Amino acid sequence: MSGPSDYQPSNPALQWIERRLPILGLMHSSFVVYPTPRNLNYWWTFGAILSFMLGMQILTGVILAMHYTPHADLAFKSVELIVRDVNYGWLLRNMHACGASMFFFAVYVHMLRGLYYGSYKEPREVLWILGVIIYLLMMATGFMGYVLPWGQMSFWGATVITNLFSAIPYFGESIVTLLWGGYSVGNPTLNRFFSLHYLLPFLIAGVVVLHVWALHVAGQNNPDGVEPKTEKDTVPFTPHATIKDMFGVACFMLLYAWFIFYMPNYLGDADNYIPANPGVTPPHIVPEWYYLPFYAILRSIPNKLAGVIAMFGAIIILCFLPWLDAAKTRSSKYRPLAKQFFWIFVVVCILLGYLGAQPPEGIYVVAGRVLTVCYFAYFLIVLPLLSRIEKPRPVPNSISDAVLAKTGSRSTPMVSTAIVLALAGSLFAGSVDSAKASEGSDQPPGNKWSFSGPFGKFDRGALQRGLKVYKEVCASCHGLSYVAFRNLSEPGGPGYSVAQAAAFASEYKVKDGPNDAGDMFERAGRPADYFPSPFPNEQAARAANGGAAPPDLSLITKARSYKRGFPWFIFDFFSQYQEQGPDYVSAVLQGFEDKVPEGVTIPEGSYYNKYFPGHAIKMPKPLSDGQVTYDDGSPTTVAQYAKDVTTFLMWTAEPHMEARKRLGFQVFVFLILFAGLMYFTKKKVWASSH
Repeated sequence: MSGPSDYQPSNPALQWIERRLPILGLMHSSFVVYPTPRNLNYWWTFGAILSFMLGMQILTGVILAMHYTPHADLAFKSVELIVRDVNYGWLLRNMHACGASMFFFAVYVHMLRGLYYGSYKEPREVLWILGVIIYLLMMATGFMGYVLPWGQMSFWGATVITNLFSAIPYFGESIVTLLWGGYSVGNPTLNRFFSLHYLLPFLIAGVVVLHVWALHVAGQNNPDGVEPKTEKDTVPFTPHATIKDMFGVACFMLLYAWFIFYMPNYLGDADNYIPANPGVTPPHIVPEWYYLPFYAILRSIPNKLAGVIAMFGAIIILCFLPWLDAAKTRSSKYRPLAKQFFWIFVVVCILLGYLGAQPPEGIYVVAGRVLTVCYFAYFLIVLPLLSRIEKPRPVPNSISDAVLAKTGSRSTPMVSTAIVLALAGSLFAGSVDSAKASEGSDQPPGNKWSFSGPFGKFDRGALQRGLKVYKEVCASCHGLSYVAFRNLSEPGGPGYSVAQAAAFASEYKVKDGPNDAGDMFERAGRPADYFPSPFPNEQAARAANGGAAPPDLSLITKARSYKRGFPWFIFDFFSQYQEQGPDYVSAVLQGFEDKVPEGVTIPEGSYYNKYFPGHAIKMPKPLSDGQVTYDDGSPTTVAQYAKDVTTFLMWTAEPHMEARKRLGFQVFVFLILFAGLMYFTKKKVWASSH
């Protein structure tokens, strides 16, 4: 269904092309004069939003692939070096990582809109099924992309999910071996996932073309579910739908930018800032938030094979929706019972998402089973039954009648949906946050950090003092393997000059070589060198520290987190609080107590720490009053040392934080102005159509 295009290019070159390849005419008929129902609401802009996000993911993914190293020994480091050393690498990484969540958020809105307004009904069955295929491809692509950083949660997520295929009779083990490229998740697995993660987005783009093609054949559905009958029922796609889509995309970009510039780790997992370690299993393995409802269905069924079938069945059943719901009336606007059950279904999905992030025990398992039954009952019982017993309200004779009869009540479903989706996002985020909780530890007290908030900056004095504490106290056991001496003189850092950074580097001895004689040798450090590790390898670190290897501190403030709980995770989203890591590190440094509380037993060779998970830590109390001399007159107390070194470690974890926030403010100003311009332009364009 394309518009009656009379496009005739005036430029001779374009005329020459058009006679041989009428692609401009095709574009004109499909995206300019294409007749669009005039009663479309803003939920229809999510099609354009999804196209924008797909393009953004492919563009950023291709650039990131130029710098990424798909090797089990180098992948984690290559991602960190992209963030630190590639020009605007932190921006590319944030856009891609947050973009995945935004992409899924938009596709869930898009699917729920189709479900509510009956966009799967005749003649749009193929259009709907193509959408489900795109969703399946997105899930596969997202999962493989999550594995690529090769952090702890990436590795163990890959192990758990790929193991699910072993439940398939006869072929399961072979499929798992094929996915792994061996007998466990390792380097061949990473290579395969990288290849497929790079390839699948282009396949998605191909299916999207088919999806749009099917859309233009069947025509767009609309909120009233009435097919266009006359020219009065439609408006040209451009400028009407185009400008409305641009306004929708601009508003969505504001949300997208909020995550990119101010909350890049809000939806992530702190464990993924720890390099993958096959010998250490995270206490609670959870997938990304957009998989949680299906993960809950999987875990709610005791039998592994049945759980896998139910999990995949929960998605595949969407393909049969056009035949399960045989009601003649499309839109739930005119189906009172269907509308109520739709919102119950949305709540069921949200609760399943919440349960997917909880430990699989006790009431969570029981609730998961009940909600799983509710999920399938909606498709297999409720919709078929409603199509037979429900008496819908009369639908308008035409789209024009619906537009003329428009009242203020029409926006009610959209407002409800916005509220439900906001709550859903908060609940999912909160449940993921809960899953990251440090088990068995007291909650660290909050601190006032200079770098918190949208305009936060590092305290240069604190950074320099923290570096001194690190050098004199922490460096004997902990490395900073991702920090180079040159970083000390870069903008946003401690504020040293190039000469000062070079002088600082020269105080270290760095192993180099081999020389012309084939021997390794030591030399004075240079600005390009990275902070040397205090131990030659992990075994030596364990041997020198009672069996526990001191962690590298480059990312420690991002690799540690603790439970915030309801309703704080909601406030955190708006207040931009994301300093759980610094609060935790500072608390652990001050949480040592000489006297072990009554009833608590500490293993031999360990020390009691109030805030450390399990309270038993191998590290002895590292700080004491007066231990490090400050030249600027700052107090030489444990509290001050802890705050200074934590500030320094926050900088080592994210040296471009100030640039991120500064650019974020500029982007927000631009997007707000752009969205305002699009809104008023849209009002003018649509003035004669509503």
